[in-house]
Amino acid sequence: MGGVRTALYNYLYAKQQGGDFLLRIEDTDQTRYVPGAEEYILEALRWCGIMPDEGVGVGGKHAPYRQSERKELGIYRKYAMQLVEAGHAYLAFDTPEELDRMRQTLQAGGAAAPQYNAATRQEMKNSLTLPPEEVNRLVSMHTPYVIRLKVPRNREIRLRDIIRGWVVVNSSTLDDKVLLKADGMPTYHLAHIVDDILMEITHVVRGEEWLPSAPAHVLIYEFLGLEKELPEYAHLPLLLKPEGSGKLSKRDGDRLGFPVFPLEWKDPLTGEVSSGYREKGYFADGFINMLALLGWNPGNNQEVMEMKDMVALFSFEKVSKAGARFDPEKAAWFNQQYLRKRDAKELAEIFLQSPEALALASSEKLFGDVSYVEGFCKLMQEKARFVHEFWSLGSYFFTEPEFFDEALIAKKWQAQTPAFFGALAQRWETQETWDAASLEASYKSLAAEMGLQASHFNQLLRLALSGMGGGPQLFDMVALIGRERVCRRIVGFGSREWKVNGE
Repeated sequence: MGGVRTALYNYLYAKQQGGDFLLRIEDTDQTRYVPGAEEYILEALRWCGIMPDEGVGVGGKHAPYRQSERKELGIYRKYAMQLVEAGHAYLAFDTPEELDRMRQTLQAGGAAAPQYNAATRQEMKNSLTLPPEEVNRLVSMHTPYVIRLKVPRNREIRLRDIIRGWVVVNSSTLDDKVLLKADGMPTYHLAHIVDDILMEITHVVRGEEWLPSAPAHVLIYEFLGLEKELPEYAHLPLLLKPEGSGKLSKRDGDRLGFPVFPLEWKDPLTGEVSSGYREKGYFADGFINMLALLGWNPGNNQEVMEMKDMVALFSFEKVSKAGARFDPEKAAWFNQQYLRKRDAKELAEIFLQSPEALALASSEKLFGDVSYVEGFCKLMQEKARFVHEFWSLGSYFFTEPEFFDEALIAKKWQAQTPAFFGALAQRWETQETWDAASLEASYKSLAAEMGLQASHFNQLLRLALSGMGGGPQLFDMVALIGRERVCRRIVGFGSREWKVNGE
């Protein structure tokens, strides 16, 4: 969800400003490569309606868009060596064992977070401490090395964030970040900056977990002499757990039973399946609407917005600095709003693919043509939050009710019920006009003729047809279920012996 929201905010701002939204795959850390992840990202963005103007899956003038492929062009090494030659970066030949010893020594001395920085680099094996001839010898012997950023001592670094305002950090808190790894692959810190420069990126929108690294990124632009090319940064607030404490994680979804992924995801390494909003029956536009408001407020009372509305209203100045608490009930509410806006034909197409509808079709119990199903969906969409709830709310439209709310029957039963329902069945069997208004009129007319109060039988009529005390508008329900089934059900209901009045 967090990744989708980041993509969404990028997209909304780009569209609002008449710019382009780019999709780049930053796969520099090959140890974290997961088969199928790229395809998943592309499919998820397509489902959400967040379509890149340029990038992976689309193409464009800045291809290729996978950093692993761009590495082969030599562009990252070129910029890294430019920093080395200018004295703003250096070669570090330290082995993993030497790095571990350094950290252990610092921890033993009381350092809470041991770093390779301005203080410790003088004790390490790098091109700042070794003689030039030794550096050349190590390079010529293909000794593994990384290129690190040379962060200056005690320097105030200022960064203006669109959401958070001015951020001021002292360089003593920063480490000498690795820019180029021993295998020639750049780290994120170098790669995204080089690509942003070459792809003419004007705005970088990312999660707040990158805020501590942003001052180092400012330094890299400065050391390259490209301060004027520095894009505007917007670091988004965290998505928080429903209880409001801590970052929302997959485990929270597993624990509380809601999705945290846009689409279902099966981990290719463990086989573990994480549920997705699409598979849980959410509409993409409802999901996106909900997600947009997790951290952003358009400044009015409007909650339900199409993508075009969000594009028109979006502003980073109205994105909160504080984390946004995720509410699964609100997510379901948003889905309900979009379900109510759907055409009955579209809902019928979805319902007809449900296991219950497929079973009915195979047993030839799916009444009538598709217009009956559309009528059913139209009645259900005012009551349900998801299409998959239609069956549990309205199975009686297709099958005789097997269970009845007997407590409610006992409460509502009238002595005149059998006679009234018998007479009602006779009248409706011959009624010429079969629509909700005509059915309601004849129902009330019959009650008046029999000296009865029609409203006393409303809930009993509903119970006779559905077995339940609630549902869609009563006479719309009668009209759709149809003459034969309605008359059979009310006669059967009226003639049964129910336990009433304490019997």
